[in-house]
Amino acid sequence: MPHSRIAAARSRPSRPQRHVWETLPDEELLSLRFCDLKITIERTDLEAAVDRLYRELAARGIRFRPHCWLSEEWFSPDGIPGIAIPFYLAHRRLMSIERRFMREVEGGNRNWLMRILRHEAGHAIDSAYRLRRRRQWREVFGPASLPYPDTYRPRPGSRRFVQHLGAWYAQAHPTEDFAETFAVWLKPNSAWRREYSGWAAFDKLEYIDALAAEIGDAKPPVTDRTRIEDIAHERRTLRQHYDDKLARYRMPRRSGADELLLKVFTAAPRLKSAPKAATVLRELRNPLRQQFVRTGAFSEYLVHQVLRLMIGRCERLGLYVRGSQRDLKGQLVWMIARLAESHEERQLPRVAL
Repeated sequence: MPHSRIAAARSRPSRPQRHVWETLPDEELLSLRFCDLKITIERTDLEAAVDRLYRELAARGIRFRPHCWLSEEWFSPDGIPGIAIPFYLAHRRLMSIERRFMREVEGGNRNWLMRILRHEAGHAIDSAYRLRRRRQWREVFGPASLPYPDTYRPRPGSRRFVQHLGAWYAQAHPTEDFAETFAVWLKPNSAWRREYSGWAAFDKLEYIDALAAEIGDAKPPVTDRTRIEDIAHERRTLRQHYDDKLARYRMPRRSGADELLLKVFTAAPRLKSAPKAATVLRELRNPLRQQFVRTGAFSEYLVHQVLRLMIGRCERLGLYVRGSQRDLKGQLVWMIARLAESHEERQLPRVAL
């Protein structure tokens, strides 16, 4: 069999898992405990993604392989060189429940999933080799001992940080800066030398490149295989999980972004046929982004983040298109420009972690 076919065969899970709860109504499914789901990473698309992560590490000359398990959220525990992956990514039925409550599935497509896995692998390799204890690591990224904030106010124009997961996440904390920079470096065929040429972040990428060459074939000093908050032992129900999660993401008080959105959209449409604002924004997202890229007024990354914010707030506020759509695009261009300017001037609310 040709090599490409062998690789393709390895990337597809064999005999997908089947579960009796797959066809249950939502309310019955929500009554199940996590431990009753009996789901694993094996024989799912997640297994193929983790294998791909391991191949990417190997291609970069790194022998380290973080162990992975299913939990309620994405995280890599401090001091444990592993990756907790959200349970819902192990089955499409669970992804539909996540989308129902949270409006999106974090890591729900292949590209997004690999971006997060590379980021979490950065945290895991930090723990495996105790990198944050190194003097040069602290000089490059800052002290990991800094308090981890509940929110942070990003600087969209800063070139001291890479741009990877969105919301300028590298700016949140030195450990996130390292994980984001590692993820950019690890990506196959990454053009970081060209894309970050002239940026202060370039020195961070070069540091990781040299660091990987140093530790690549070395055995990690930390090999703890503990699985923190493994859902196989979690006796809470899915309903309890989503009640707690929604409480954490409770609607903040109206922000400046909401005020602008309510100038264009409405929560009380006159016609039942009025289209949802979030749906229209998704349809116009690419043309709007391309329009700003052509003018050069704002970076494509900034416009992407502003559009993502607008779509999320329209969904949360339950907004609809107000009146005719004929002049809507012009109004949206005006709004995006206002929000992008506010981001650059640091006027928008802090980003919650």
